[in-house]
Amino acid sequence: MKILLTGATGYIGKRLLIQLLSEGHTVVCSVRDKLRFSTKIYNEAKGNIEIIENDFLKISTLNNIPKDIEVAYYLIHSMSSGEGDFTEKEKLSAINFRNALEDTNCEQVIFLTGIVNESKLSKHLSSRKAVEDCLRSEKYSLTALRAAIIVGSGSASFEIIRDLVEKLPVMITPKWLNTKCTPIGIRNVMLFLVGVKKQKFTYNQTYDIAGSDLLTYKEMLLQYAEVRKLKRYIYIVPLMTPKLSSYWLYFITSTTYSLAVNLVDSMKVDVIAKPNDLAEKLGIKLYSYKESIEQAFDKIKQNDVLSSWYDSFTNQFHDRNVWQYLEVPEKGCFKDVRERKVANEEKSLDRIFGIGGKNGWYYANTLWKIRGHLDRLFGGVGLRRGRKNLAYLEPGDTVDFWRVLYANRKEKRLLLFAEMKVPGEAWLEFNIKNGVLHQEATFRPLGVAGRLYWYSVLPFHGLIFNGMLKKLADENT
Repeated sequence: MKILLTGATGYIGKRLLIQLLSEGHTVVCSVRDKLRFSTKIYNEAKGNIEIIENDFLKISTLNNIPKDIEVAYYLIHSMSSGEGDFTEKEKLSAINFRNALEDTNCEQVIFLTGIVNESKLSKHLSSRKAVEDCLRSEKYSLTALRAAIIVGSGSASFEIIRDLVEKLPVMITPKWLNTKCTPIGIRNVMLFLVGVKKQKFTYNQTYDIAGSDLLTYKEMLLQYAEVRKLKRYIYIVPLMTPKLSSYWLYFITSTTYSLAVNLVDSMKVDVIAKPNDLAEKLGIKLYSYKESIEQAFDKIKQNDVLSSWYDSFTNQFHDRNVWQYLEVPEKGCFKDVRERKVANEEKSLDRIFGIGGKNGWYYANTLWKIRGHLDRLFGGVGLRRGRKNLAYLEPGDTVDFWRVLYANRKEKRLLLFAEMKVPGEAWLEFNIKNGVLHQEATFRPLGVAGRLYWYSVLPFHGLIFNGMLKKLADENT
């Protein structure tokens, strides 16, 4: 079967792609940036993947969608975007997708969306409902799967809960922690997404999907603590405004501020799945919330987290066209260039491609953490994103407050681009040639502020970069 998969580099899309390939389907992956697509997945697919570049906000990019697709998955959303009105962007994207699909042989579109069973919906859930309406067509059948919080290694909800419980023995929390929700594990989500494919009884139907529990957000935090064998105390106060709640989430967890605002807005209303027999008809066992938490940690312990919401690109990042920075500029830049002969290339490469996250930066980690806290204070991403895999990197991955632009172990080269708040643009590159490790930090300043910033941090470069280079190159450090 030939299947169109939008959002193929996203948290859900990347996992769904693996499932579809394992069933032997040919998958046309619609992405905005081909360079972000996993080379590892592509090489292992043995010709069953076709990659096309589309931006569903731009009609001119949609002419390359194959006519012979049978099923399409719509996994596009703009919730994390901090720019403009994501509601209008989501509706336009859905309309352009529908118009493009109506010109193909597509029989079924499968849409993963949010549960909407309250008369007063959050802006996010209202937008999701509007998208569902825009996707409906007389030319193909729509199957809409509505979910609340998705729990899995790397999911936004899981990582936020993890941040809160792991870091805070005592929590003074907003009143929305009493809001009720029916969470669902990522494994169940995958089973539903794959299970409804070409099932005619699901055509032009909408289903709420959920695990086996109905919980408040407070109960979710406490049950997470039980799984992790942690004693936690939660006190709810009615004084926190939505804005204060958003700041509370932003400073304590790894979420962005724009996503925190949308999450708080959504968490003010109950999100409870309506009963249906879809799981029974598809033969799906529903997991409890605790089981989903345990499954997530199985993946984390195995260092086998396939996808993470941290790696998602916001619209702002797409509009910036980060791939233009693959060629590190030479003119108008400050550079810190260092080199050192390596004792053992393989060991050095292990350290280079394992940099950041839990492994740290090998030298002066306290200074790196201080820089991360400062970045967070000024609205940046900070160090909390870490990395989803401790040993493997590919283009588009996050490494703390860096984004991977190029990663090729055979070529012995790793190129990172800074997403921290800086008055300019910054790159960090590692490259081994003829037994010598070349480490180059490049900064292109923006105006006087950029030049002042470079000279202010220059004294620390000698300490941090020289120490890091030594740790990366020496076999016994």
